[in-house]
Amino acid sequence: MSGFGGLAGDYDGFIVDLWGVVHDGVSLYPGALDCLERLRAAGKPVVFLSNAPRRPSGIAAALAGMGVGAGLYTGIMSSGEAVHLGLRDRTEAFSELGRRLYHLGPVRDRDVFETLDYEEVFDPAGADFILNTGPDDILGPQDPELYRPVLVAGLKARVPMVCANPDFEVIRDGRRIICAGYLAELYKADGGVVIQRGKPDAAIYGPVLAMLGTSRERTLAVGDSLRTDIVGAQNVGVDSCWVLSGIHALHPENASAEAAAHGVSPRAILSGFGW
Repeated sequence: MSGFGGLAGDYDGFIVDLWGVVHDGVSLYPGALDCLERLRAAGKPVVFLSNAPRRPSGIAAALAGMGVGAGLYTGIMSSGEAVHLGLRDRTEAFSELGRRLYHLGPVRDRDVFETLDYEEVFDPAGADFILNTGPDDILGPQDPELYRPVLVAGLKARVPMVCANPDFEVIRDGRRIICAGYLAELYKADGGVVIQRGKPDAAIYGPVLAMLGTSRERTLAVGDSLRTDIVGAQNVGVDSCWVLSGIHALHPENASAEAAAHGVSPRAILSGFGW
């Protein structure tokens, strides 16, 4: 399809990914703001569902800095918030974790844990678990091997890892960078235990649908990642729209074959999130 406007009338609410759909980590994609404004004018609620490893307040502040005000969306849910709630409430696998954590990630992601009753330690060998929010700002997001010493130390100490962002990679300002999910995959491949929250896990869609107040049949999910956004929507019985502005920046005629190879059937494929 050539534009999102042809889909909007068929649905009552929208689950919209952020990185790769609305922005590239630095600036908005062309047409994204106009699309959000048109959905708001039509009375269509939008909830942003992001695998960002931080809480909604920080995401909202970043969006405001890009010109996306709070009036353009109904709510925000993130993998970082899901991990925060799991750590706070000690639910499911989180109930078995100790209280000492090693944070692997940048300072901006500390809101996932810093208000909670946990002790931060600075050696993985002395931690009860590793909280992985992604590459830090010192070693950078390009070379995963720079993080191998931390992963090896955690594996030797046999501590589990909590991953607050299942994404393997994103495109930031035109450059491909690794995310927490990539480091978690390395940890798991070497025998480590990983507890993960976020897309494509079906559990994270419950709060989103509650915020929207729409039925699954009348809800459309918009995302750029086949592995997380499109598979996640399919897992919960929600239609999806795949946009090619993020990590799958394919030529349009190859997109259908790529989706089929992943075992998914998005309702529509667009070059970007524009009306």
